[in-house]
Parts: sequence; structure tokens; C-alpha cells
Amino acid sequence: MTLRWEAFLDHVKERGEYGSHQEAERAARVVLALLGAHLVGEVRAQLATRLPEAFALVLLNPLQSAEPLSPERFVRATAAWIEGATETTAAWDVSAVLSTVADAAGDALLEQVLLQLPAGYDLLFGRPQPT
Repeated sequence: MTLRWEAFLDHVKERGEYGSHQEAERAARVVLALLGAHLVGEVRAQLATRLPEAFALVLLNPLQSAEPLSPERFVRATAAWIEGATETTAAWDVSAVLSTVADAAGDALLEQVLLQLPAGYDLLFGRPQPT
């Protein structure tokens, strides 16, 4: 099921405790652009179908990444792309966006997404996996 634009942003705004939809949208665009660089093939395409069209396009046209980023480096990269962000605020941004993405994806697709990512991303999505 694809989330509508407003519903997606409402979830991100609430989870990130943002003051406006613009702040939530900024975080979503950066995090999804970075996430898209880490996913390939059918998994990325399937995840895109679960997102509002504008965010799906961001995921499908990602920022470039020379190598997969560890969860810590992913948060640092997010901070670098969001003006005025710190690693602490970027961690909050990542959590707000990726937990919303996890809800949109559903358990089966999220499992496939996590298989393409370095260890530790389950925590960024707010879905700790048993070890």
C-alpha cells in the first residue's frame, strides 16, 4: 500500500517533532536520497512503490555513494547534507524518516531492504533484529 504524501509527511513530522511539513520534507528527501544509494534492483523498486511519488523519485535517483555506509557514517552523511544539523539531530532525522519507511514497507520488504544494508541499520529503521 502506498502512503499518500500528506500521510507520509505527517508521520515523519510527528516522529521527528518538526515544527513544519517543510522540515519533515527536507529530512525525508535527504535520508531517502542517501538510502537509495544503498539499495539496488527489485528491492529498491518495490520500496519506491510504497512511497509517495515525489519521494519514490528521490529514492530511485539517489545521491552517489562510493561504498556502503555504516549506520554511523549514514547519520554523519545526513548531518552533512542538512544545513545546521549535528550528528544528534541527524540521528533524529534518520529515525523519523526510516521508521516511517519501515511502516510503509511492511515486514517482508523491510527484511529484504535490511539484507542489502550493512549491519546495524535495523536500529535506524526502529526495528531491532534478534542477533
